[in-house]
Amino acid sequence: MLSAVRNNIRSYSTAVKTLKIGLIPGDGIGREVIPAGKQILEALPAEHGLKFEFQNLDAGFELFKKTGVALPDATVEALKQDCDGALFGAVSSPTTKVEGYSSPIVALRKKMGLYANVRPVKYVEGTGRPVDMVIVRENTEDLYIKEERVYEKDGQKIAEAIKRISENATNKIGKMALEIALQRQAVRELGGTSLHSKPSLTVTHKSNVLALSDGLFRETIKKLYDSNPKYASIEYKEQIVDSMVYRMFREPEIFDVVVAPNLYGDILSDGAAALVGSLGVVPSANVGDDFAIGEPCHGSAPDIEGRGISNPIATIRSTALMLEFMGYPKAAAQIYAAVDSNLAENKIKTPDLNGKSTTQEVVEDIIRRF
Repeated sequence: MLSAVRNNIRSYSTAVKTLKIGLIPGDGIGREVIPAGKQILEALPAEHGLKFEFQNLDAGFELFKKTGVALPDATVEALKQDCDGALFGAVSSPTTKVEGYSSPIVALRKKMGLYANVRPVKYVEGTGRPVDMVIVRENTEDLYIKEERVYEKDGQKIAEAIKRISENATNKIGKMALEIALQRQAVRELGGTSLHSKPSLTVTHKSNVLALSDGLFRETIKKLYDSNPKYASIEYKEQIVDSMVYRMFREPEIFDVVVAPNLYGDILSDGAAALVGSLGVVPSANVGDDFAIGEPCHGSAPDIEGRGISNPIATIRSTALMLEFMGYPKAAAQIYAAVDSNLAENKIKTPDLNGKSTTQEVVEDIIRRF
């Protein structure tokens, strides 16, 4: 998929292509922002040669409370058989154990083979700290395999969780991160704006404590990097996760592509959103070898549900990111540029960015910039 993106940067077909996109609103404001992504796709100029069909699909905690199923088999099958890509809204996952429930987005990543969560964090001039990085998070293992147990010893409860790092999964995420570094450099060479003059990869780990599990993660990616001459233009770096957090907030401009195991990547990517003002503007995509699901990072936000003020920008940027991984970088670039223009003007914005605009007003302002 990544090679297709880089090829299309230089060779772009204008033949009309119809793409079927699955829409999975989920819970809370997911039901408000996913329609924004749909509107953006429908409004793309004809010059991109893209038409869209949409399939509404179910998943989420609210669905679980009604049916006892958080991720229906029909949703997974529709994505596999009928859809070219998808957008996922949000999940209201409970903080305490609910018998029979597990996160549908975690399950969906595994069932669809979406082993990478890709989250770009880029500032627009005048709107935050100078930052232009992509956090690439392994999506299928680490502590998120959810193999836990509770037992008693000496009259005390003890809870344990298994942390799993495999060579196979690490090779896949390492290759994804390295390819993204090359892809970003290709865009720069075509005139794309960036804080970086050359590509770099920072491998984040805690192998000074977890010598076997995190040690395998760092060793596997280093071996992959060393074994392929095509990656020679990428500067290889490593960072212990706690110092990574410190440096990310102190000097975020030094990081280009960051790759991390599941838990560290989850924490780093949410924290990085603070550098650009709000989770409401940061996109992500769950990516595999032949499928991508765009997913905003902000959660279901029940405190603002139904008020029409949720920020649609994370979803709109996630929509562009989905298109990018599907092999349509020019359409994605036009969406990114329209969003950047909206943010730079700093007038039509939702309350999380200290504005007074509605979700729909932001959508319409971005569309008029196409």
